[in-house]
Formats: sequence, C-alpha cells, structure tokens
Amino acid sequence: MKKITLLAFACAMFFAPAAVNAQEVTYVEDPAQGYIFNRFQDNWFIEAEGGAGVMLSTWDRVGKFKDRIGWKANLAVGKWFSPIIGLRIGGEINKMRGFANTQAANGALGLRIDNKKTTTQGCTYQNFNNIGGFGDVLINLTNWWCGYKPNRVYNAVVYAGMGVHWVFEREGNTANGKFKYNGGKDGHSRNFSARAGLLNEFRLSKHVNLLLDLRFDLMQEHVDGHGQRTWIEYPSALLGLQYKFNKTEWNAPVVPVCNQPVVIDNSAELEALRQKLAQANAKIADLEYQLAECLKKIKPVDPNTVVTKSGPLATIYYPIGKSNITPVQMEVVNAVAEVMKAEDKNYVLTGWADNYTGNDAINIKLRHDRVNGVKNTLVKKGIDAGRLAAETNNENLVNLGPQCAPLGRAVTIERAE
Repeated sequence: MKKITLLAFACAMFFAPAAVNAQEVTYVEDPAQGYIFNRFQDNWFIEAEGGAGVMLSTWDRVGKFKDRIGWKANLAVGKWFSPIIGLRIGGEINKMRGFANTQAANGALGLRIDNKKTTTQGCTYQNFNNIGGFGDVLINLTNWWCGYKPNRVYNAVVYAGMGVHWVFEREGNTANGKFKYNGGKDGHSRNFSARAGLLNEFRLSKHVNLLLDLRFDLMQEHVDGHGQRTWIEYPSALLGLQYKFNKTEWNAPVVPVCNQPVVIDNSAELEALRQKLAQANAKIADLEYQLAECLKKIKPVDPNTVVTKSGPLATIYYPIGKSNITPVQMEVVNAVAEVMKAEDKNYVLTGWADNYTGNDAINIKLRHDRVNGVKNTLVKKGIDAGRLAAETNNENLVNLGPQCAPLGRAVTIERAE
C-alpha cells in the first residue's frame, strides 16, 4: 500500500505545477446571476429642479401663449431599491398663468382675477400659485433594456405619480397684490393631480447628475368656475441637479472564470518539457509495475462486507434569492416523481441556502420556501405526503468559499434509512 501512495504522490507533484501554469482561475462579477441588494442607507439621492409650464384648459386656449407660461420649481428626495426601480417624494410650487371664463371667475368660486388683461371671448386673465407635494415611482429604462453599467453617461428614467396642491391667489383685482390662501366656502382651494414624465439623467461625476425633466400633469380644475372642465393639461420642462449619497453602484454575484491556457512558443522550453514528460512516463510505468505486483499479494475484499452510503437521489438548484422551481429543474423533479412512484420508500427533503449572501432572516425563509415548494410539487404529482419529510439545514451544503455559493442554493432529496 505504501507504493500506491508513492504513485499518487509522484503524479500530483509532476502534474500540479503544469496545471497551474496552463490554466488559472479568476473570479468576476456575473450580472446574469442578478444583483446583490445594498444596505438601506445606500442609493439615496436629493434633487432640485426649476423650469416652466403652460396651462392648456378650454379657456386658456383663447389667450396668447406667452401669457399662459409660468415658472415652477420642486425639491425631492428618493431612493433606488434596485438598478431599475426607485421612489421619490417632494414638494413643488407652480406659478399658474392663464385665462378663465369672466362670469365664472367672478361668481361661484370668488377667485380674484386680474382685470388688466381680458380677451374678446368673455375670458379674463388669472394669476395664482399652486403649492403642494407629490410622490413618483421611477423606472430606469436604460438599465432595464440595455443592462446595468455604473459609468453610463446617459440614463432614461420614466416615472408616474400623484400630487396634491393648494391654491394661493392674489389679493384684490390688480396684478400687484400679495398672494393669500384661497380658503373659500366652496372648499375648492385643494386639488389633486396625476403626473408622468421622462427624466433624462446626464452623469457629471460619481455622485452628481444633470437632469432634464419633461413632464405632463393632469390637474383638477377649480379655478375656471362651476360647470366647466374637470381637468387642466399642464405640460412642463425643467432643468436640475441630483446628488447621490453613500454607495451608488450595484454589485453582481462573483463566479469563477478559467483563463485561456498559455501557449509556449519557445522550442527549447518545449524540448525540456518533452524530456520531463518522458522521464515521468518512465517513472509511472515503473510504479504501475510495482503496483501490479503489490495487488497480487493483497487478499481480495469481500464486497458483501463493504458498507457504502449512497448520495442524494437528486439535487434541485435555485438562482440567488429565488425559491421557485425553474423549468430546467422542474424536469429533475418530474424524473424524481417517477422514481418515487416505482419505489416503496420514504424520502427526506432538505432545504439549503448559502451563508455567503443575504442575512439570516432571508436565508431561513429561502430554505423553508424551497423545501416546501418541492414537497408540494411532488404531492401534486401523486406522491403521498406521508412519504415525504421536509426539513431545513442552516449549514452550507458545500464549504468551498463564496465563489462556489451557487452550489449551496438547493433542495436535496435522499432515501430515508
């Protein structure tokens, strides 16, 4: 038996350096495996914007375009929860300029107007501030369609949301009066709005973006009098700056990648390698002869006295953070169900999750959901639930380091002893 050990040691010493030199393994991030969620305090941002909008209601259209343009500004804070999905909330002020039906504007609502600008169609110029707050859902189309790149210069972000505003009107019938809150008896000083837009982000640095915000608001109209239109179309364009806090990038899981073998062109080195190979072959031949002589002297082992433990019947693998059975793994589950139908045995199902990613709470839930998902699927395929024992294991299925973490996201199926 000592000669067997010598043969194995000689092979390992000769071939190990050659294997290392011929092909090395490196570890790189693989976006195809998904992205690792950052800490809650990462990926926050604050932004400020300013621009102009124009009112487009029925009465507004009778006035000159330049008399309907008003300035607007907003300040918001938000967070990206993934490279694609984010939220933001904030406050804004809209300087609303347009025209209202003269009779309605002086009547039921009591909205004070500016009599210095009138039209020939029975409409009067009005000037007021709309102040309130908003909330938006953000979707980064560029990361969604083209893949995430941390240093991309341009990102197209679409968003949709809602807002609530309060009207502040001018005192008196002149354009020079002060603004005050429009708290009339009709209770129409508050209005709601729906909004959508395209936020164009231009990267200036790791933490700063230049913004071009093209927005369309649909506002409740309580300023043109009763019985008029219900909504005001309010398109606008704004420029702004965005500052991103803490960590701004997203990381993908790390996977091993084999480099291409190194080709040696030096003929002298090749000849030296050939000589070493010939010497090694001669040593191997001699060791094989000695091994054969040793085997002749060894008493055969009775196979009936050898106790072996079989491995799992099957292993079902999962992507990171997932507990649903993929179509490829479902084929494995179908094959296992056919074996179970043919055998009169009980089985142990064990749920696993690697401890290199996620936290304890997430991994405990993943183990539970994975093993119960496989058990429920087998029961649906006709396997008696009493033959299936579902359990979880908080250890790693394989202990080969973070680079092999995907091998630990699994459910193993074993025959019960």
